[in-house]
Amino acid sequence: MNWDMYWAPIRLSLQVALVSSILAAAIGVAAAWWISRKSFRGKTIVETVFMLPLVLPPTVVGFLLLVVFGRKSWIGRMIEGIFNAPIIFSWWAAVVASIVVAFPLVYQTMKVGFASVDRDLEDAGRSIGAGEWQVFRYISFPLAFSSFVSAYILGFARSLGEFGATLMIAGNIPGKTQTVPTAIYVAVDAGNMTMAWAWTVSMIVISFLLLLITGRRTKG
Repeated sequence: MNWDMYWAPIRLSLQVALVSSILAAAIGVAAAWWISRKSFRGKTIVETVFMLPLVLPPTVVGFLLLVVFGRKSWIGRMIEGIFNAPIIFSWWAAVVASIVVAFPLVYQTMKVGFASVDRDLEDAGRSIGAGEWQVFRYISFPLAFSSFVSAYILGFARSLGEFGATLMIAGNIPGKTQTVPTAIYVAVDAGNMTMAWAWTVSMIVISFLLLLITGRRTKG
C-alpha cells in the first residue's frame, strides 16, 4: 500500500476539520447565545434558516455555496481580488463547506446548553453591574462549558465526514482538496478496494472515538 497516498487525505481532512470546527464553534456559540437571549419578530424563521444545512441534501448546499462564492458572484470576485486567487476548488473551499454543515449541530447543542443555565444567576450578575459580555464570559459560558465541548466534538466529527458539499465547491484534487470521503469515493470507483477499506476503517475509528468522548462527557 502506498503510505504517502494513504496519509495525504487523512492529514488534509484533519486540518480542514480542525479549522472549520473552531470557526463553526465560534459562530455557533455566538448565534446560540444571541437566539437564546433575544426575542424578536421572525425569530422562528431565523432559527429555521440556521438548521437548514442539517436537512438539505449536501449537493444542494454545495451548489448554493458554488453560486455564492463562485467567480460570477460579487463575494467570489471580492475574495479573488483580496487574495489574488479564487476560493473555489481550494483548501479554504473545503473549510467553508465544512463550517456550513457543522454549524447546525454546534448551534443546536449550544442552544440547549445555554437554556440550561439558571437565568437568576445571570440576573444576579447584571444586578451588580456586569455587562452582557461579562455575564457571558464569567457566568453563562462556564456553566454551559460541558455543552460546548460536546458541540465542538460533534462539529469536528461532522466536518471530518463532509462529502457532498465539499466535492461541489472544493473538488477532488489529490494533495490539495482531496479529503478522506472523496478519496474513498474515487478509490471505490477505480476498484482500489484496499485503499478504500484502509480509509474507511480510519474514519470509523476516528468517528467512534469522538462519539465515545462525547457520550462520556454527556453522562458526566
